[in-house]
Amino acid sequence: MDKQESAGWYFGWNIVGAAAVLTLLTVGLRMGIGPFFLPMADGLGFSRSLLSGIVAIGMLCYGLAMPLAGYLVSTRGTRFVLLTGTGIVVASSIWTVFARGPVEFLLSFGVALSVGLAFTSPVALTPIISRWFTRQRGMALFFLSTGSMAGIALMTPTLTFAITAVGWQETLLAFAVLFALMTVPMALFIMRDNAPEHTDLLPHQVVEKKSSASPPVKGPAPNVRDALRTLPFWQVALGLFACGFSMNLLGTHGMPMLMDHGFDATTSSLGIGLIGLVAIFSTLVLGRMSDQVERRNILAAIYLVRGLGFFALVMVGAHWELYAAATIGGIVWAGSIALSSAILADVYGIRLVGVLYGLTYLGHQIGGMISSWLGGWAFEAFGTHWVAFGSAGALLLLAALISLRLPSRGVLRAPMAAAGGR
Repeated sequence: MDKQESAGWYFGWNIVGAAAVLTLLTVGLRMGIGPFFLPMADGLGFSRSLLSGIVAIGMLCYGLAMPLAGYLVSTRGTRFVLLTGTGIVVASSIWTVFARGPVEFLLSFGVALSVGLAFTSPVALTPIISRWFTRQRGMALFFLSTGSMAGIALMTPTLTFAITAVGWQETLLAFAVLFALMTVPMALFIMRDNAPEHTDLLPHQVVEKKSSASPPVKGPAPNVRDALRTLPFWQVALGLFACGFSMNLLGTHGMPMLMDHGFDATTSSLGIGLIGLVAIFSTLVLGRMSDQVERRNILAAIYLVRGLGFFALVMVGAHWELYAAATIGGIVWAGSIALSSAILADVYGIRLVGVLYGLTYLGHQIGGMISSWLGGWAFEAFGTHWVAFGSAGALLLLAALISLRLPSRGVLRAPMAAAGGR
């Protein structure tokens, strides 16, 4: 293995940059259902409840495919998973454009496209970044969140403009072409699973690591089953459930909610996009903090402020109130997924992080499935968005309390040592 850092530039940052771009596109579409929602419902003759149900099933399929993607990354490699996912995204996008009935649309848009996006999602990229970074792992993983936020900031208004100009079918096909043109070269020429022995550690840190290395734990190596018997896994999973519930609710029903409250489509998309725009810059600060401050404390603060932001967002009535709520919410919109994956790597090690991240992200998508359905059903049943958006705020406040109970950095490996020794 060549010393990538010998020329003064660590190659791992190339991987991070490529991963951020891929995340921008993947999450930008997955979280950008809002601009598609009403045009799809009108064009296909679907009710909000029916389309919400299809989107909800898609969220679940997205989550179910993630443990598989994490497993394939560990057995077949990052490149294989990304190229497979790209092929599925392109094929399913073409199928979606020609789908007509609810069943065909469910299979193409709800199931197939979700599986393709799961294979190119952060779950396929987190293991390779965790493998390449030790000293700056928190910051590196936060750049995936930067890509996610850039996706919300850029893709939501871009998709809105494109759908208004040419229609949702043409917009989806154009996205598939762009996605393939970006993903294939990055997968072939940038993604390298084999990291340097000492990753990004500085020379003196390598010496310190060798001198302070603890003797190996006796007994079999901890596995996924061991991890599932430990409390931190479920604490992270419950937090990500609340995260997925809130993020997918905003992505699917944020624009319809704002438009129902009197905002036009452009203002609504700009308000949602502003959340992602502000979050791009906040990730730079949060990423650096995550390698210096207790990660559980940052995670709890993110969930707390985000929960209060959901209550505020559903109450806004003027343009300045919308933009103020979006700005404050954007400061903490990113980071929960990056911090959760970093905590998983700290607790359970690099070898298990891909599969465990996929499993906890399944909870994220189960939350997204429920909120995607609830947002449409509750509005038609009760004539208000408070049921769905109020539930999101309450769940986020609960997630903040749960996050404070995660293990501190100094005792992170204790749960797995105990599980592996049984």
